[in-house]
Amino acid sequence: MKRPRITAVISGRGRNLQALIAAVADGRITADLTAVLSNRADAAGLDYARAAGVHVVVVPHDAYADRAEFDFALAAALRAQLPDIVALAGFMRILGADFVREFEGRMLNIHPSLLPKHKGLHTHAAVLRDADAEHGATVHFVTPQLDGGPRVIQGRFSVNAHDDAQSLAERVMTDIELKIYPQAVAWLARGELRFEHGQAWFRGRPLTEPLTLNDLEPAFR
Repeated sequence: MKRPRITAVISGRGRNLQALIAAVADGRITADLTAVLSNRADAAGLDYARAAGVHVVVVPHDAYADRAEFDFALAAALRAQLPDIVALAGFMRILGADFVREFEGRMLNIHPSLLPKHKGLHTHAAVLRDADAEHGATVHFVTPQLDGGPRVIQGRFSVNAHDDAQSLAERVMTDIELKIYPQAVAWLARGELRFEHGQAWFRGRPLTEPLTLNDLEPAFR
């Protein structure tokens, strides 16, 4: 049986990308990571991709006159990789509706908040500003609505009195993101997770609420 092809899209240091590379290498994700795309040639995550022997493509956003032109170029580069799964792993550009619709249903994103709270940027500062009792991260299918696609899985923890934006960012990444993102990609690769008619489905049932850390398989905990 043909293994699904994953293309990851990044902008920065690539910690979620590292987790995906590791999970593919050790067989937890039964798919092939065939390419990593970035809008930044200096993205540190590209070094991890090259070290793992993964094909790298850079589409610099500042080489294009506007977002529409960049989206067109990025879509062409992504399309050329023939991806079955597109994993946005710290990609820091807003994608237009036409781009999203082309890859909708096979594109996942990891967002550092308990969506639908704190969409967009600066989520850790927003948690502190609003004195939230809990914080975490969400994996969701990407739709044209910013950070508004169907939620797949969330992980959460209690915010401590001594937390600042930096400590929250590290806790979200280490305790939540690096666990739930490889797990969600693994489910999608196996066909256990799917997107249909604007709804996320898991093992044959609609996800009216996102899965939680309790639903992680032992290998991802």
